[in-house]
Amino acid sequence: MENDLFSITIPGACDCLWRYTVKATGQMFDLCPPRFEIDGETRVAVLSKVIAAGAPEQLPQGVTEYRFAGPLATDASLSLEMVFWIAPDNPVARFQYRLHSRAPRRFTKATGPDALRYCGLALADYPACKEVRLSEFDESVHSFRLTEHAVPDRAFAHSLDVMGPLLVAGNATHTALVAYEHGSQIPDAFVHYSLTPERTALLQAVKGAYYAGQVVDADRPYETLWLHFGAVAGDEAALAHAYRQFILRYQSPNVESRQPYIFYNTWNYQERNKWWNGQTFLASMHQERILAEIDVAHRLGVDVFVIDTGWYEKTGDWQVDARRFPDGLKSVKARLDAYGMKLGLWFSPRQAAVSSRIRNAHRDCIMAWDGKESTPWPVWETEESQELCLVSRYWEAFADELIRLVHELGVTYFKWDAIHQYGCNAPGHFHGAEENTPEERADCYAFALGGYMARIVDRVCRACPEAIVDFDITEGHRSVGLGFLAAGKYFIINNGPYYPSLDDPQYAPGGGMGTNVFVFPGPARARVCRAALDYDRWIPSVLFLTHYLPDDPASSQWINLASLVLGQNGIWGDLLTVSEDGVRRFGETLARYKQVRDAITAADPVRVGSVGGSPEIHEKLYGGRGVVAVFAGAAGRYTYVTQNSADPAYWANAGVFVTHDGAGRARLELTFAEPGAKLVFFGTENVGEH
Repeated sequence: MENDLFSITIPGACDCLWRYTVKATGQMFDLCPPRFEIDGETRVAVLSKVIAAGAPEQLPQGVTEYRFAGPLATDASLSLEMVFWIAPDNPVARFQYRLHSRAPRRFTKATGPDALRYCGLALADYPACKEVRLSEFDESVHSFRLTEHAVPDRAFAHSLDVMGPLLVAGNATHTALVAYEHGSQIPDAFVHYSLTPERTALLQAVKGAYYAGQVVDADRPYETLWLHFGAVAGDEAALAHAYRQFILRYQSPNVESRQPYIFYNTWNYQERNKWWNGQTFLASMHQERILAEIDVAHRLGVDVFVIDTGWYEKTGDWQVDARRFPDGLKSVKARLDAYGMKLGLWFSPRQAAVSSRIRNAHRDCIMAWDGKESTPWPVWETEESQELCLVSRYWEAFADELIRLVHELGVTYFKWDAIHQYGCNAPGHFHGAEENTPEERADCYAFALGGYMARIVDRVCRACPEAIVDFDITEGHRSVGLGFLAAGKYFIINNGPYYPSLDDPQYAPGGGMGTNVFVFPGPARARVCRAALDYDRWIPSVLFLTHYLPDDPASSQWINLASLVLGQNGIWGDLLTVSEDGVRRFGETLARYKQVRDAITAADPVRVGSVGGSPEIHEKLYGGRGVVAVFAGAAGRYTYVTQNSADPAYWANAGVFVTHDGAGRARLELTFAEPGAKLVFFGTENVGEH
């Protein structure tokens, strides 16, 4: 297996199951084999021979899938299948192992915890080591954030564990990474890297990867998590660029999830209507209001119009509420079609109304904790619902409900809410039996949940390649990591911090919105939302949907526009009260953004200054095209020279003067009469507007 950058060979040995070679330099990286505990005995996947397990297959996103297999040298009744995804122009390989058995065998845990090693990598020649975390929950912004942590020599000397999911190591000539597709909030590890004094990193299961007694046989192979490995003849910046491109272009076959559409969601106004206007959450959920919002959203430049909670009669069966939409969303869909916009709908995948058909056909799938079924409760002013377990046969029924809605309503965007990582330890589902302890069943549920969510998305996308699913991670204790990104995208920030997040015991002491603090026009909420751009160095910002406000005045609109075009691409608010000037400002600016948004999506981020600082500068240029957005908390003059070359054609809002140097870089002279934002698009058709 090879592309222009690397090759993979499979010795199948104890110290090297497979070898990755950087073609430009010949540098080799050996990955040791997985290790399982079967029927009380440790089995290391050393192979007596290796054969191709089928012809290479081309996948929708342009990668080639290769499969090889071989019997274990110490137990020929067991065989290991290896699956590799290789892109034509990227150094990162995605891979998975599948353990097969000719006769029924059982996974065991002789010493108590999971006895499963995924792989190992020797790092003695790579003194610089870093852990990249994706799931630290920062209460100051009430959001998950990416953080990077150096792994010092003493961490190896003391055999510490690090969670990742990315582990990056380098020396003066090469940089490599290994990563795994799973998710959980730091420090609740299901998988971690065990470090050794010999500077080896062993990727091992911690909990939930399987349950004691789980059967593997000819019909039920055991599939590991998907893993990543890649290396470059270069520094960490070169590797981060390659990995970001891998996630953007090659990790997922569901390519629509990577498109930089502009999204509008109705929820913010529903919440405002509740807390500011004294109405209910669903008072605005009716055909007349939605059609009026669609008209404005079109003028703003929205591509995907998402109707949040309340469009349905009851959860579970997901039929349109005819009292609110008498023609079953036909008028809504017709209006969207006329504007070339896509329809999105809100779902709570685990909830099903007590009287729903799907709940009554899946009584065995009701979530339970210590023998007590989940308590019914009214979901957003609709009928009382119970929670059903996605790690059960219910997952297929829910996927088929979404596919039905694709055909009946034309919906292609699915917003998923309220999926917490824990909550079910019932026996008889797919996460443990009566013989397992409740704790083990709970861990196996939490481990498997993200994988079953991805299965649902993949099933829907196979039936409807246009489909996109986002998973709301606006609260803590959700499955956040690389796993769900192989299928869909994240909805990362709702309103941001609550008053309790800031140690304020009072509700709305300054007239906020319920318990939400940063909900008004201006720079504060936008600063909170831009915190999620930390991900963009390794994971493209297009995968972290965040909604910005279109509300007047113009100063706030420029701040929100300059923020959302950095890739988070979301809008919400009271569209019907935005001024004509404001609607035109959004529409014209986003029309220019659309000329260069593919370049912005592909561009590695360059940031100068901290979020909220003066100035805070974001550069996203790819092939000379893209954007520079500058924020300042104080009036004054600032100067910036781009790191990358910039197209001579540009457009800027007021207070920006642009020149180019001999190397093609742009020099920006920025004058702020008051705190605000400046925005420059390079590569647009409009030249030199100041």
